[in-house]
Amino acid sequence: MKIINKIKYLTLIFCSLLVSCEDFVAVDTPNNRIVKTSVFVDETTAQSAMQGIYNQLYRLDFSRGFENSVTNLTALSADNLQLIRDNNPTYLEFLENEILPGNARNLSLWSSAYNMIYMTNALLEGLEGSLLEEGFKNSLEGQARFIRAFTYFNLVNLYGDVPLLLSTDYRYNATAPRVPLEDVYDQILEDLEVSSTLLMENYPDSERTVVNKFVAFSLMARLYLYLENWEQAEYFSSQVIHQQNTYQLLEDLDLVFLQNSKEAIWQISPLGKGGISTETNEGALYVIEPGTTALYNLKLTQDLVNTFQVVDQRLVHWVGYSDIESVYFAHKYKDRNSTNNLTEYSMVLRLAEQYLIRSEARAMQNKIDSALQDINSIRTRAGLESLNLNQNWNSESLRNLILEERRKEFFMEWGHRWFDLKRTGLAEDRLSVKKPGWQNTDVYYPIPDEERIMNTNLTQNDGY
Repeated sequence: MKIINKIKYLTLIFCSLLVSCEDFVAVDTPNNRIVKTSVFVDETTAQSAMQGIYNQLYRLDFSRGFENSVTNLTALSADNLQLIRDNNPTYLEFLENEILPGNARNLSLWSSAYNMIYMTNALLEGLEGSLLEEGFKNSLEGQARFIRAFTYFNLVNLYGDVPLLLSTDYRYNATAPRVPLEDVYDQILEDLEVSSTLLMENYPDSERTVVNKFVAFSLMARLYLYLENWEQAEYFSSQVIHQQNTYQLLEDLDLVFLQNSKEAIWQISPLGKGGISTETNEGALYVIEPGTTALYNLKLTQDLVNTFQVVDQRLVHWVGYSDIESVYFAHKYKDRNSTNNLTEYSMVLRLAEQYLIRSEARAMQNKIDSALQDINSIRTRAGLESLNLNQNWNSESLRNLILEERRKEFFMEWGHRWFDLKRTGLAEDRLSVKKPGWQNTDVYYPIPDEERIMNTNLTQNDGY
């Protein structure tokens, strides 16, 4: 896999974070291979390594919220994002659901995710057998396990069956086959269960960029939703919603994406990129400033814009319009370009999702009244009328409405629309009428050619 060829790069990252690179890399091992030969010797080096992982979340393509991120590429594959000008062939492949296995953006998406998995595995191995204080050690293990679970969650929803790498053993990793999606989900659940027992409930230094117990609960709620375990999805989303002293739905939508906002459950800081620029990658990518042309050739689909009622405050606050380009653009982040003026963090998990997870889980258990209460929390915040029982809702009709509410609430956030259409079996119904070349096999991206050349045990997804 390409991850193996990038170990020299990762070695430099970890060596820059650890006091002694020799403590982590064996001198007589094969060139450019990180192996576990000793452990973290003090809390400073271990914490620096963990911070390095958080920083890399803002640098690696799959998670950085820029051109080759989960957020951007899946929005093209679904029905939320279009090109202003059709002059980018690698983008067009995602937009038209005709991705070639040699697509460079797809390769970057895959390989950057496995880079992150390698780093979490390396940190976990560095913690094994260490003499660090138990509570501190447990906290780092919980954080690393969560980030590994989060990364695998995105991989399986993008590619289906994927290699399950749980160590830095390059001999195994270089030839690892794909394993069934169900097995990967089992590992994700195991990592989340362990992390939730190890993590603290609070945020260190009030920074919501650090994973805590309720971050783990939030992803567990989503995982159980995808697995259609409605009772568990309801339970874990409720655990987060009940933390009212920590999390709140913000009435002012312009405050939602600010750094450490009360609605944020987990965010990624732009400071991870280094340097003096402080805008988020999402702000840089999507915002079209007045009187200027779009730098990155991306616009919201008219189909998405038309789903909003005129009075919907999400349309007012989160959708911008460019007079120069005559297009709508995502405006959840306001900062297009700034230096030394940090105001926004990149949002990964937020409270609104937990309300809609619980609403859907309750609807599918035929708890219609309580499901309506949850979706109404989101609708009334957006300035819309509440739904009521007199409309004779059933589980399926209410679920369909929740899915449309999710589209309006989470557009341009971490692939929600693409993943929702796939997990509910609605991709064919919703996208075939909008995408002339749509085929059922398009729900999974191709395994990159370059990876399959280096690892001949990797099979290809159907349709490619």
